[in-house]
Amino acid sequence: MHFLIVEDTRDVAEAIERRLEKAGHVSDRAETLEDAEHFVAMARHDLIVLDINLPDGSGIAFLKKLRAAANRVPVLVLTARLAVNDKIDALDLGADDYMIKPFDLGELEARIRAIIRRRSGDADRILSAGKLTFDMAARRVLIDGEPCELTRREQTLLEIFLTNRDRVLEKEDLLTRLFGHDEERNPNAVELYVGRLRRKIEGSGLEIRTLRGLGYQAVSKEPGT
Repeated sequence: MHFLIVEDTRDVAEAIERRLEKAGHVSDRAETLEDAEHFVAMARHDLIVLDINLPDGSGIAFLKKLRAAANRVPVLVLTARLAVNDKIDALDLGADDYMIKPFDLGELEARIRAIIRRRSGDADRILSAGKLTFDMAARRVLIDGEPCELTRREQTLLEIFLTNRDRVLEKEDLLTRLFGHDEERNPNAVELYVGRLRRKIEGSGLEIRTLRGLGYQAVSKEPGT
């Protein structure tokens, strides 16, 4: 998935980015509100990790601006502040969760997964469709109880489709979620990975449809139909 990390402490931002990268995700990093606004204008993100204290203003103001613009991107707020009122303000303005520094990276990753599940309507860490199950924490895919070996990017693509079932996803959107803003990314890579994923999960009960001129859509169906 494609995340935005808004954090001016470089080693903290890099640690979060590395942790998410190990799970197959790509991240944009912003050290200021100005940079964060630039990234939000450039692409759609699956979630924003947002520090409150930034060099050019408050993350709370940035969150308020997002929600005022009807941008419903999930937001996990990070802060060194301990005041209960700060937490209340962030949640009332539309933050999905709140963590106080210092924090454990494993817990951060688990909270991110929980937010993604809630937003997609799945309460469990196990995503399923037909005979296919995907354990988001263990990064394990099974089809009819048997392991299905996927590459890291194939897993990421599957997770995107499972958490966005029935939604039409544009090719450019998938490209950004898989590769971020890497200048060397190849637009044809999406077709390549979708093709590989289709072959590996064929007959599982999750169908990935190509909608000409629109993008891709994952739908659940009875295996064999």
